[in-house]
Amino acid sequence: MKNYEIAKLNDIEATMCPCGTTKRAFAKEGSAASIHIVEISKEAKTHYHKKMTEIYLILEGEGYLELDGEKVPVEPMTTIMIKPGCRHRAVGNLKIVNIPVPAFDESDEYFD
Repeated sequence: MKNYEIAKLNDIEATMCPCGTTKRAFAKEGSAASIHIVEISKEAKTHYHKKMTEIYLILEGEGYLELDGEKVPVEPMTTIMIKPGCRHRAVGNLKIVNIPVPAFDESDEYFD
């Protein structure tokens, strides 16, 4: 077994998520982290996680993040660490990289 994995995000089919559409690599149980390319939709929903920390890297566009009710302006190359319990959503015409730690777990998404 190799000590590395390779994923080609262009070859991964996009799926719907609370933020818009996402392509997820390494999102499997037991992974230390995963990586997602996310196209933010106008209907992005406020949500939070109890276990996951998420690191966002804004790649394209401008807008803001709602973080526990605070509007934080973002632009390309802005990074944000979203800790467990922080209610959040992205707003604007944005494309982001999301790195969940540990790896993304759909059962760790909560909505008020």
